[in-house]
Amino acid sequence: MNMDQLKRQAAARALEEVRDGMQLGLGTGSTAKHFVELLGERVAAGLEVIGVPTSEATRADAERCGVKLTTLDEIDHLDLTIDGADEIDAELNLIKGGGGALLREKIVAAASDRMIVIADDSKWVPTLGKFPLPVEVIPFGLGATRRAIEKAFAECGVSGEMAVRKAKDGHVFVTDGGHWIVDAQLGRIADPPGLAKALSAIPGVVEHGLFIGLASSAVLAGGDGIRVIERRKPKGDQE
Repeated sequence: MNMDQLKRQAAARALEEVRDGMQLGLGTGSTAKHFVELLGERVAAGLEVIGVPTSEATRADAERCGVKLTTLDEIDHLDLTIDGADEIDAELNLIKGGGGALLREKIVAAASDRMIVIADDSKWVPTLGKFPLPVEVIPFGLGATRRAIEKAFAECGVSGEMAVRKAKDGHVFVTDGGHWIVDAQLGRIADPPGLAKALSAIPGVVEHGLFIGLASSAVLAGGDGIRVIERRKPKGDQE
């Protein structure tokens, strides 16, 4: 079974948690795309749900699949968000943002009663950090912001090269919100909650890819089947 088939298996398992009448957060990325496509099949068969997309790409996918959409201006909460992740640890802390949608993804996750993370089991790691940590920044004053980020890294006991993300055409990657992303090669993050708090306090940092205390459960697909991991701690506030 290839990686794409595993992603679709995880998406199908998460779809079992969707009930008629739910307000859903629709994640971004290759695994979340499978979920939206499978959700569209259920909608075509009569399921009534409404979704909030976390990116323009997901909006386009949902519209193509016939899923009704709304915004967080029009509804006050979401019952469930289904999204992927770039890394997941045993506490269900996440690194997200490889696709550049971390800001909207975090807004949607925080507005949800539950968040289910779907992934192939290669995303399950003992310690976050091998995947580059995305930090979404305002272009103005980028040098000052980068220096502040470096200081936060040092105070949290991590270090690594930082680079402004480039798009496929070689130009700077611009998020749906009009911001830039700095990717940090940290290797190992010993204290994800501490680093999340430090990054959130920096002027010029719009958001970062550490999702702390937001995921309720993870659905991981591997060669031995599906594993569902529930978070051991109650859902806390996101830094």
